[in-house]
Amino acid sequence: MDKKIRVLHVAEAAGGVERYLETLFKYNDDDKVENILVCSQNYDPEKFKNITNRVIVLEMAHNIDPKSDLKVEKKLRSIIKQLKPDIVYAHSSKAGALARIADLGLKNKVIYNPHGWAFNMQQSAKKKEMYRWVEKISAHFCNKIVCISDAERESALREKICKLRKLKVIYNGIDIEEIEKTFPMSRTQLGIPKDAFVVGMVGRLSKQKAPDIFVKAAKLIKEKMPNAFFLMVGDGELRDKIEDLINQYNLSSSFLITGWVDNPTTYMKIMDVGMLLSRWEGFGLVLPEYMACGVPIIATSVDAIPDIIRDGVNGMLVDKDNIQLIAKIIKKMVIDTRFKQDMIKNEQHVVEEKYNAKRVGYETNSMYQLLLD
Repeated sequence: MDKKIRVLHVAEAAGGVERYLETLFKYNDDDKVENILVCSQNYDPEKFKNITNRVIVLEMAHNIDPKSDLKVEKKLRSIIKQLKPDIVYAHSSKAGALARIADLGLKNKVIYNPHGWAFNMQQSAKKKEMYRWVEKISAHFCNKIVCISDAERESALREKICKLRKLKVIYNGIDIEEIEKTFPMSRTQLGIPKDAFVVGMVGRLSKQKAPDIFVKAAKLIKEKMPNAFFLMVGDGELRDKIEDLINQYNLSSSFLITGWVDNPTTYMKIMDVGMLLSRWEGFGLVLPEYMACGVPIIATSVDAIPDIIRDGVNGMLVDKDNIQLIAKIIKKMVIDTRFKQDMIKNEQHVVEEKYNAKRVGYETNSMYQLLLD
């Protein structure tokens, strides 16, 4: 095709989706693709002004809100009609529903990326069934569904969301070049003792990411390692409860919760161990980020995580909520330094080979071309 492919991205959820879009836009081919972003008020539009052709902010409710959702759908439909994109690309479940409804009957292609299926979340059976049927019905109104891992594709097939031919696996990627240029935070600046063994967690303080398990494991680790210090990079709806738990265990002098930060890898680079203790996980973008920073990993063996982490090779896997095993692995990492160094070496090989954001940009561009040919 001679003219640029115009892609209108629609995104409501921030966090991991926002970081995904930043790297995708950076490594898209600007000579072939024109990216326009319609995002919620939760996004920082300044981040995207230099890497997209245009940013449009719409007020979007995160939960189902018929009045608000109808207003967004009308505005979205008007934007699509006005800008006439070749492709509408919807990111995550809420934006996926809004964009596909708004686009009904219009002459363009539609791509949907759930960034982790909502029906795989821990919730009531009734809610899971509702999400499954919403995804199954909505799948009829898009041309391609991007899965960020093999586990996500298998979930779609198991739940009969759509036919295999509609699914496209594009593994998540990270901006390795940017991470390599990042300087670590100063321990002194953060009030962390120089001789501390820093155990970290990057992620939203929500039920999914199990920050409560991180704190319970910290209690056991601290009992065996007095020099342990715990760093939580992120924020979320459970922050007050997590702070109460930290105080209950008398760990406040050995804990730091940073809140949201622009560049979490600056904090990763001072960690001796990085954790992802999710109860469910569509991919876990933080895992390749830990790898690129040379941080040994402990992660739960759920959903897509075993696609990324080979137990004992480029990380250690544990069952959900198993605080005793977490503490045991930490002790092994401290005692057996060769074990830790071998893991770091294997991580760096894996991340360069499989999780480079440049590959995501290339595969996404190829998908656009094939869809329009």
